[in-house]
Amino acid sequence: MIRALNAPCQRHPTPTGGKTLRLISMICCAALALAGCSTVYRSSDVIPGAGGGTQVRVVPLTGETVTQANRAAYAPQSLPEAYARTAGTGAGVSVRGAGRLPEAPSTQEGLRNQRLALKRPPAVPEMSYQIGVGDVVMLATPTTRNTLEELTGLLAAQNSRNGYTVQDDGSVNIPDVGRVRIAGLTIEDAEELLFQKLVEAQFDPTFSLEIAEFNSRRVSVGGAVGKPGVLPITLTPLYLSEALAAAGSVSVADIDVSSVRIYRGGELYQIPLTDFYASPDLQNTRLISGDAVFVDTDFNLNRAERFFEQQIRLKQTTLAARAQELSELNTAISLRRSDHAEQRSTFEAREDLGANDRDYVYLTGEVDKQTRYPLPYERQASLADALYDAGGGIARETGDVSQVYVLRASSDPREFGAVTAWHLNASSAANLTLATKFQLRPDDVIFVAENPVTKWGRTLRQITPSLITTPVAAAVN
Repeated sequence: MIRALNAPCQRHPTPTGGKTLRLISMICCAALALAGCSTVYRSSDVIPGAGGGTQVRVVPLTGETVTQANRAAYAPQSLPEAYARTAGTGAGVSVRGAGRLPEAPSTQEGLRNQRLALKRPPAVPEMSYQIGVGDVVMLATPTTRNTLEELTGLLAAQNSRNGYTVQDDGSVNIPDVGRVRIAGLTIEDAEELLFQKLVEAQFDPTFSLEIAEFNSRRVSVGGAVGKPGVLPITLTPLYLSEALAAAGSVSVADIDVSSVRIYRGGELYQIPLTDFYASPDLQNTRLISGDAVFVDTDFNLNRAERFFEQQIRLKQTTLAARAQELSELNTAISLRRSDHAEQRSTFEAREDLGANDRDYVYLTGEVDKQTRYPLPYERQASLADALYDAGGGIARETGDVSQVYVLRASSDPREFGAVTAWHLNASSAANLTLATKFQLRPDDVIFVAENPVTKWGRTLRQITPSLITTPVAAAVN
């Protein structure tokens, strides 16, 4: 009796518990069968052939089929011109503020029976050349080395041709000596002044002064000459015959109605060509700085005067026009830049609000994010761009990398409902290079199928909760 009481208690399955286990086993078998025939869980798939009103043709992606797919005509949308133009492009501004330029004097046919009047300029006294602003002077040192070689910069070294321009205040600046005003002085007076300055600065004053370039005193020659231009006055006097010869000589058809006119100090002088060629004294008329010589075939003295007025007005209006043109150019560029910025801002705002008509590609199936990918402006987009730029890459846990499709409907109205499914098998990583070459077209659908394990798991999750909880609840009761 005691043994019976102390013996271990053995449990035997009750009839109800055995039925529950058998029921669960049957449920699992049913789930597998239902999952295989997709009775409970249904998902999208690419089915070749005809069905549901759509004719599907599956084409595997190869180098040849990618070339064939890319032949579909498509022109990417363009950005507005405001993104391509710059403010300076085409922003040239004409000279509007200069006003009407003075007209050149026209030639008139003179009367042969009316002799041109001779009005020669007054004689110019002989005087030495005076250094002026713009002239280039040179200080030449002795051949032996001495303390003067300590001067660098403005003092020229031995055999050097470096010149030094007389500045607008009429002076040259010598290091360790200072500014020395030499404008208006002759060469002799300038040498004496520089000698004193060098002695005061305790430098060896042995030097010679030369003028390398003559720029301060000039004479302009124009009209009926071979080469109109400006001639400098140097240490030697400049005579009228020499000036005309340097300008290419006189070129007139009839000397009887032609003359040489000289504008000097507000006065206009006239030498008829017949008198000029007949008189050596007139040919040796000495010119001075500021003279304007004009050879005219018109006997009217007033017409030559208008020529010189024109030159003065032309220079004045040109200078004024440059300033106004620069101002107008800056204003035009600023307006263009503001206009371009406003156009770009408006376009970007419309883009954010979805008001612009864009071309899209759609990503669906087992992708990280089901979305639409806008095709870029002004370039082609590839399948790889859409998969990786849009954040809709293949889902690593649920997507079947061997079943990636690009679905493209036929553009031929006679083939309405026909779809070509370009199939990419990405289970081989080398095939991903085809994705970088496959060009997308508007309304393409990129579809990634689910792998078989994912499909079975989703089916099981849908049917097992209700089938398991009902028998268990009955067994407990």
